[in-house]
Amino acid sequence: MVMLTASEGQERIMAIKQTEPPQAHEILQRNPDAVYLDVRTEAEFAQGHPVGAINIPVVFIKGPGQMEPNGDFLRVAGSVLCKDNKLVVGCLAGGRSQHACEILEAAGFSDLTNVRGGFGGVRDQSGQVVVPGWRDAGLPVSSNVGENSYQSLRRKAGL
Repeated sequence: MVMLTASEGQERIMAIKQTEPPQAHEILQRNPDAVYLDVRTEAEFAQGHPVGAINIPVVFIKGPGQMEPNGDFLRVAGSVLCKDNKLVVGCLAGGRSQHACEILEAAGFSDLTNVRGGFGGVRDQSGQVVVPGWRDAGLPVSSNVGENSYQSLRRKAGL
């Protein structure tokens, strides 16, 4: 097992690019091979997501404050995504997507960008939005899951 000092661990985390929803949308528009990977739950994804996003949940929510890692996250991602593709990774606010970026980076994915603000935005302690999410920034949203759903991607991965 490799142990990292706090500063080494921080450097690794800082190596993952950070962006906000409007810039993420620009990245996707400029690069047709880029993929928006939505790591929220299937239910969250079905309620609305960036147009063209694919869904591979990094965790499953079992109850209030209870998250269980998705044991097939890397298996599905490795089967349906190219390790060299530009991945723009988002969740609701940016925490789960940062975690997903770290997992993907450790597995050899090389072009990762975390979407700070995600789909729903970042709020401060008083509940005020400090970084608008994809939805509130007025960016294109879909509720069509189709071939981009987690269940469809699991089938493509042979699960």
